[in-house]
Amino acid sequence: MRIGRIRGRALLITATALALAACGVSAYGGAASGASGSAGTAGVEKPDLKVAVVPALDSAGFFIALYGGLFRNAGLNVQFIPVTSSETAIAGQEKGGYDITGGNYVSYIQAQAAGRANLDIFAEGSVMEPGDQALYTMPGSSIKNLWDLQGHTVGINAPNNILYLLVASVLAEHGIPVSKVHFRDDIPLPEMADALASGEISAAVLPEPFASDAELSYGAVPLTDLDQGATTSFPVQGYVVTKQWAQEYPRTLAAFYKALEEGQEVADTDRSDVEKAMEAIPAPLGLSRQTAAVMALDQYPATSGPVGSVDAVRLQRVVDVMQQFLGFSPSFKVSSMLMNGQ
Repeated sequence: MRIGRIRGRALLITATALALAACGVSAYGGAASGASGSAGTAGVEKPDLKVAVVPALDSAGFFIALYGGLFRNAGLNVQFIPVTSSETAIAGQEKGGYDITGGNYVSYIQAQAAGRANLDIFAEGSVMEPGDQALYTMPGSSIKNLWDLQGHTVGINAPNNILYLLVASVLAEHGIPVSKVHFRDDIPLPEMADALASGEISAAVLPEPFASDAELSYGAVPLTDLDQGATTSFPVQGYVVTKQWAQEYPRTLAAFYKALEEGQEVADTDRSDVEKAMEAIPAPLGLSRQTAAVMALDQYPATSGPVGSVDAVRLQRVVDVMQQFLGFSPSFKVSSMLMNGQ
């Protein structure tokens, strides 16, 4: 039964593409969700949305919904705003600049615990698979194993975020003090490969598709896969709104959630649609066909339940690992960020 339902979701993208093409709009050309007017708009309180997302492969379900016309079909005009990290997404969201954001759970949880935000995680985005997130060096580097990282600089895109946590976890698994490694935490992911190739940093934490792009463009080589130990199959990204926004726009949120979950299900079952959606992201962030063909994919959790139907046990695991490796508060419960405290 699941296979049949999944195939039906994948076919939805093809059908949407044909329908949009008949109207002179490409399903993967970027205009589909930015155009105005569609069925169901009358039931949505706020049809025009600014959605800030880190343009990594963790966001594939969102991009399928965006460029496949699923948001448009739900009566939503979604403006995609690329952000360099979840930290920047959170800052903009709390100021009212973004309606919805997608980014790593670690940064969202830190902001919530520190009182810098009051967020609801209403949908899951990605769960790590082998090859999705890895430490990279350049060919000829003196760093041949994790022990060689001591005294060297590793590049990440924000302080103490998911990338830092993954490295801290793998270092601990191998008995290496994280204090022996220096972190440069202000390099945007699209610029990380350049920093690695130029010698500005000795190693880089690269999620897909930035990892495959670095391999193809500079010959970067993986030092170690981060899908191991305490962070094996680790939940990486989710989608959030402020609690106030969720209360003000419940029908809008439900419409967005339904379209996103359709995109998630396609992303989890149809690689070709993931590739097309990632290629459709506007330059310079969109992928080449070559990079899209070789990148490793995540898991993309999806549910047919109501808005906010997330796996609370899986998300609490993020908090548990943060407590283990980041000295995070032992009293924090992820249920404080879930609708209805599930």
